[in-house]
Amino acid sequence: MNKYDLIIVGAGPAGMMAAITAARDKKSVLLLEKLSKIGIKLKSTGGGRCNLTNTLSNEDFMTRFGRDGRFLSPALDALDNKALINFFKHLGVESHAPDGYRVFPITHSSSTVIDAMHQEMLHLGVTILSSQKVTTLLHKNQKVIGVNTLHDTFYADNIIIASGGMGYPELGAEGDGYTMAKEVGHKVTDIFPAMMPLQTKERWVENCRADTIAKVKIHVDIKKYKKLTATGDLIFTKKGIRGPVVLDFSREITPLLSKFDEVPIVMNLTKGMNEEQIRQHIKKQLKQNPHQNVIELIETLLPHALAVELCKMQNATLTLGWNKLSGETRDGLIKLLVATPLTINGHDGFNKAMITRGGISLKEIDPYSMKSKKIEGLYFCGEVMNIDGPCGGYNLQWSFSSGFLAGKLK
Repeated sequence: MNKYDLIIVGAGPAGMMAAITAARDKKSVLLLEKLSKIGIKLKSTGGGRCNLTNTLSNEDFMTRFGRDGRFLSPALDALDNKALINFFKHLGVESHAPDGYRVFPITHSSSTVIDAMHQEMLHLGVTILSSQKVTTLLHKNQKVIGVNTLHDTFYADNIIIASGGMGYPELGAEGDGYTMAKEVGHKVTDIFPAMMPLQTKERWVENCRADTIAKVKIHVDIKKYKKLTATGDLIFTKKGIRGPVVLDFSREITPLLSKFDEVPIVMNLTKGMNEEQIRQHIKKQLKQNPHQNVIELIETLLPHALAVELCKMQNATLTLGWNKLSGETRDGLIKLLVATPLTINGHDGFNKAMITRGGISLKEIDPYSMKSKKIEGLYFCGEVMNIDGPCGGYNLQWSFSSGFLAGKLK
């Protein structure tokens, strides 16, 4: 009989960490991966650079996850950012934080991380089977007993589902874990693609693709959702917007697009400057050079292509002197700089989603062990659960921390 102390479904960051943790506690571990290689999605994380974690305190880290952030507390207590950095150091993977915030392996290669975890699992005697798609969670008398795959049946008294979400289906994300959880009575919330570019109704954006706009502040322009906001670098694309601020903000936008056909947003493109500050800036510029025309003045705040598009929106003649514009046009242009409207009307779905928003209900999982409250011997970790964070190492840290805690088999 193929019997183990623990079977783990999914060889991503959470699954590999759970395997290493359990094996270090002398458990016999079987790690099942449906793709031909382990860590495939991890390989693409952070553009292949693998943003492992960040330097925030646990409190600040949890705050960035929103209202469910406190759920992370026991997992972070078990394995926080310092402990994670030390974990990889002992595996021979040195890391650093070039910007003082995001932590990467010094190689800036996810392959370094995958190879180190793979070697550690082999050293600990973890049985790793690839091309083994789990089809059924076996259970009896409200207790797990094993799994069926397309090819075999394996038995264990403990099973960890670390199968991830729905993002990047070509990398193996098909929502298998949701199906297994539902089959044993767990609730799975609505799921949405997240951390992805967004499409806009406005077409002027395609004329502004050359530049990155720093420290753009975005908020939703719907009364009920005005508190939804994000700040960061923005890049215009042929069909819409991308960049770190958009990746973060898409977590809020994609659920809204399921309610509304369009989601209006407003952007401050001038690093948070208000109308009065822009007026003072223009006044100072004109004092230094009274002969600057409209486009030259706006270019002191924005790249040329974007400055041109905003002037067009306000019907401001580019070559006129600032004071030759009507007061209404000047005021309108300043307001546009502070609050540029855009209309989000689409995205590329899970095909381009780095993470999934939604998943197995947290109410049915014990945060101190990652154990199911529905069925004995079942655990969850990583993205399969209904919790997700922004860009910047949050989701990988969560995967590693939850995998570590699940692997303790408390």
